[in-house]
Amino acid sequence: MFQTGGLLVVYGLLAQTMAQFGGLPIPLDQALPLNVNPALPLSPTGLAGILTNALSNGLLSGGLLGILENLPLLDILNPGGITSGGLLGGLLGKVMSVIPGLNIIDMKVTDPQLLELGLVQSPDGHRLYVTIPLGINLQVNTPLVGANLLRLAVKLNITAEILAVRDKQERIHLVLGDCTHSPGSLQISLLDGLGPLPIQSPLDSLTGILNNVLPELVQGKVCPLVNEVLSGLDVTLVHDIVNMLTHGLRFVIKV
Repeated sequence: MFQTGGLLVVYGLLAQTMAQFGGLPIPLDQALPLNVNPALPLSPTGLAGILTNALSNGLLSGGLLGILENLPLLDILNPGGITSGGLLGGLLGKVMSVIPGLNIIDMKVTDPQLLELGLVQSPDGHRLYVTIPLGINLQVNTPLVGANLLRLAVKLNITAEILAVRDKQERIHLVLGDCTHSPGSLQISLLDGLGPLPIQSPLDSLTGILNNVLPELVQGKVCPLVNEVLSGLDVTLVHDIVNMLTHGLRFVIKV
């Protein structure tokens, strides 16, 4: 009994000594932090989701909805050079006659929305295409006692190309390539209007004009904001995406 007890005491002292010098694993609650290199997300779709969330948040915090709400539609639709401020400042008798059968004194953008972004990767894996779906409502007023003649729902997609480009200092950045409205993505539908009036013909004229001017107008306002958002992305996120794009590695999974 004495020898067995002595062995137990010696073994306990030996184990304690080895633990102090790293011979035994350190308990988890005392483990030292490991110095490891940053790793890509375990799931490819995780990186894509982080990017779209960052872009969406950046667009919203950068004032996208305010930009849409303040689109100068009246100034563009007005053929006579009268500013929208002049029209709304008391010159109600001087209405816009650019649309046959539909005199407009005011057109407001309401309920601007940024819908869920879409993300696809090019076949060679070296570039990304972000679809930015936007929605607004248009409230069109006429001189008939300020009546709201029409309310239109408008949807439009902007497509932004994202590239990994090396600068003169050999640093690689994410930059905006082509940025344009998606052909055929503009949709205009009637929400409500004054039913008894024969509005279909002037409505067709209005939608035709909006089809011509609205996509480029929105594109010119939104694309510079996309460029600003790209330049302000998290450095680690940019590093991870650049690494994938430069090697042509696919991380956007199309479901």
